[in-house]
Amino acid sequence: MLALASAPLSAETLRDALNQAYRNNPTLTAQRASQRANDENVPIARAGGRPTITTSTGVSENFLRGGNSFNTPERQLTASAGVTLPIYQGGRVKNGIRAAEVRVEAGQANLRGVEATTFTDVVSAYNNVLRDEAIVGLNTQNVRVLETNLRASRDRFEVGDLTRTDVAQSQARLSLARAQLQSAQATLISSRETYVRLVGTPPGTLEAPPPLPKLPNSADAAVDVAIQDNPNLLAANKLREATGYDVRVARANRLPTLGATVSQNYFNYLGTAGRGTAAGLGIGQTGTSTAVGATINLPLFQGGRPAAQIRQAQELRGQAIEQATATERQVIAAARSAYAVWRSSLEVIASAEEAVNANKLSLEGVRAENSVGTRTILDILNAEQELLNSQVQLVTARRDAYVAGFSLLAAMGHAEAQDLGLDGGALYDPMVNYRAVRGKINDFASAPAAEPVATSTAKVGAQDATVTKPLDPLLESDVDRSPALTTGVDRPRP
Repeated sequence: MLALASAPLSAETLRDALNQAYRNNPTLTAQRASQRANDENVPIARAGGRPTITTSTGVSENFLRGGNSFNTPERQLTASAGVTLPIYQGGRVKNGIRAAEVRVEAGQANLRGVEATTFTDVVSAYNNVLRDEAIVGLNTQNVRVLETNLRASRDRFEVGDLTRTDVAQSQARLSLARAQLQSAQATLISSRETYVRLVGTPPGTLEAPPPLPKLPNSADAAVDVAIQDNPNLLAANKLREATGYDVRVARANRLPTLGATVSQNYFNYLGTAGRGTAAGLGIGQTGTSTAVGATINLPLFQGGRPAAQIRQAQELRGQAIEQATATERQVIAAARSAYAVWRSSLEVIASAEEAVNANKLSLEGVRAENSVGTRTILDILNAEQELLNSQVQLVTARRDAYVAGFSLLAAMGHAEAQDLGLDGGALYDPMVNYRAVRGKINDFASAPAAEPVATSTAKVGAQDATVTKPLDPLLESDVDRSPALTTGVDRPRP
């Protein structure tokens, strides 16, 4: 998909833009960090079913002792170590682990969705720059044409061949064209700034985007693929599945639990037990004990908390079910809408190309007819405006068709990094981090401190509306530089 030949060094391709965004877009890099945090929920859940080892040490000083407490030590040192092994938790741990694992799968699908959304935004921004550069070029060309027309109108007015009204019409149309050019330039600057925000670097001389892969023949075919592969829908379905385990976890809160403990205790009276009494001579100052036990916890009444937690989990599951349905509707609507826009834009392109060619021919004819007196200056101005309108419609339709086609691929789940064949190294694999952390049991393991991945654009210069790329030959419209008639007497009459 999107296979491209090597582009010239002075140009930038859509592949370049997508690759830079993949490595450098902060929305995408932030989502990767969020998914790594999501991965940690699995070892957190697993920890609930693993044994725990605890130790404690303390020293106490008995400042006040009763008159008959001859054997009470003045101070005491205690130390203990114990192991607690949960044997049965009512299914809380097992279902909690499964819920966390399913949410990891949902997060990975959601990361794919963020990739697709980011790439769609980049494709849109890339084509917006191309469109707006072309529109600025067309409006610049139109201003030059109208400037030439105005000069010719003034020359012909001086010799009495035209009236002041003709000159005023030319002047008004030129002023309007200059205003349209300024508006187009502002739009181009905005599009370039959006490109910088998404890609991280300013757009260079952008090449035309490559052809999209074969798209489906019908909206229904697109929907069938989208329902199977759309990452947002897959994520919603996984979240719905996870809530089923959450209900089981909530139900476990009213079930009995069983655990086993082993502890080793040590005490030392530091020579103060029975000190100062004859009886104290035979009192041991140190001792140890070992204990093994089992605990069974059977909750009988918890104030209604377990039932409330179960009801809450069930309602959250109902919410997730409805959200999955809403996501499915959204995906279906997005696929059908993108398909409709793509098909209609292709038809608009064909019609606009015919209109551009026809308006070029019409403009040439109106200019020729004006030279023999059968057309007015206003006819020329209208023909030039119609040509400009058809040219703008053509470049806009090209942009709309490409963006809609890519949006259709995104809705079908086929516009992600693995589909685009990006250069620049290995693709980010969320499973690498998940495999690394899911079985960790070291309490003292830590991850490296977070470092910025996406770069700041504060030092990227403000964008301007300079356009150096030549127009598509189809959009070229030669400026009328034919010499003006110098006398009304010599002007031919019909």
